[in-house]
Amino acid sequence: MKKILKLVVLIATISISTFPIIAQAIPNDSLYLGQTPPGNTPKVFNLPLTSGHRACERIAITSDGKEIYYGELDSYPPSSYRVRCFKYIDNKWQGPFNVFERYITPSLSINDSIIYLLNNYIYYSTRTDSGWSVPVKLLSSNQRMHYFQRTNLNNSYASSYYEGSPTDGNISKVIVVNKDTILQSLGIPLNSSAEENDFYIARDESFIFFSKNVTGGAGDIYLSFKKDNGNWTNPKKLGEPINRPGANWEYGMFVSKDKKYLFYTSGGMSMSSYYTYWVKIDNIIDSLKRTNYAPYLKTQIPNQVDSVSYKYNYTFSDTTFIDDDGNNTLTYSATLSNGNPLPSWLSFNSVTRTFNGTPTSAGTLFLKITAADTAHAQVFCTFNLKINNLVTSVDNNEKSLNEFRLFQNYPNPFNPTTKINWYSPVNDWQSLKIYDILGNEIATLVDEFKPAGNYQVEFNSENISSGIYFYVLNASVYSKQMKMIVLK
Repeated sequence: MKKILKLVVLIATISISTFPIIAQAIPNDSLYLGQTPPGNTPKVFNLPLTSGHRACERIAITSDGKEIYYGELDSYPPSSYRVRCFKYIDNKWQGPFNVFERYITPSLSINDSIIYLLNNYIYYSTRTDSGWSVPVKLLSSNQRMHYFQRTNLNNSYASSYYEGSPTDGNISKVIVVNKDTILQSLGIPLNSSAEENDFYIARDESFIFFSKNVTGGAGDIYLSFKKDNGNWTNPKKLGEPINRPGANWEYGMFVSKDKKYLFYTSGGMSMSSYYTYWVKIDNIIDSLKRTNYAPYLKTQIPNQVDSVSYKYNYTFSDTTFIDDDGNNTLTYSATLSNGNPLPSWLSFNSVTRTFNGTPTSAGTLFLKITAADTAHAQVFCTFNLKINNLVTSVDNNEKSLNEFRLFQNYPNPFNPTTKINWYSPVNDWQSLKIYDILGNEIATLVDEFKPAGNYQVEFNSENISSGIYFYVLNASVYSKQMKMIVLK
């Protein structure tokens, strides 16, 4: 934590006198190594390479366009890799110079005074009179991450993906809570059950390009926009010719300061097929921002439990599905998951989003809700409704008691509100309370007799500080505690 805090101070206080006050701008025909800019069709951005190496991962270009940094490596995983640089000096491009050995994925700070690098962990180097300082590990902890970046809003972002990661990567915000550095996932819909790894976030955080590892052993580039509420739009996949079909990988994104060109790496099954490409992207960004957004599933509906002859009533939230064109565009329908109609005893009101009915026999229903927008784009959610026989014995009652469920709050971390769901299989006195890490009671959300059923309450953290808290559900024969994080 100390290192990241020092880094924040360093970025905020670096003197602009480090750079010449008056500097001649690079001529337009000399920008980007003097190579002819592309149109809507990607073209190779030619970079000199050491024999047996390929220009892979992202590049970085200084704000004045006079320095271009890029990585080269020999294989995946690499045994030989480095960061090289071209510099525009004395009215001509000179280089490439080997700048950092055994580091890749360069990324520059806002004023180009710091460069971030990757070698299993994130390192940073500061600009000196003679070049760059020896890279230093960014965090004192062993927190591993990928593609660290900072924005004009003084936020830090990284992917939780890294080589050998035990879980799929998520694009995350780097935050400090209770002296611990954690990666807070940017959540659905930007992140998914697939692997989100390489990314580029605009300095003003207006958009983000990222690579998603999709089924079939390849990766494609997606684009998401930041909404006014701070959330992200449902990502849109860049089409051909940027994303090539088949077993091809597109990743390692960088966008020029004027947001006009996208640089990225693309290659297939052989290392020799990998190149750094660039393409005119400003018109593509504008076009994708204006086209229809497909709705998406924001919150999975939990599986339900009911009993024969007990009335079943369930309304799912109007934020279960999200349409970035406006949720009032969505219409809903419900069937069994195989497409067959609902059983005669169960009705669904598409306006109120409510299931209603009294089960007549035990068993499990596999239900499917479909949400469609005005452009006929659809998304669905499936969940189970388990119907038990009426409890007729102590043994059955004990079995039913074991089916208490307390779910993880969502969102988490949160500010200022979050929702807590639980299911009670019996009629019982129940309490739901919030505690701090010292065991002090912060709030009582529920303390009353409740019939069997599904429940949801909202907790507002407006009057408490950031940190780790616990919520505890207690019934006569059940108790469970779960952790949540308040982040302000």
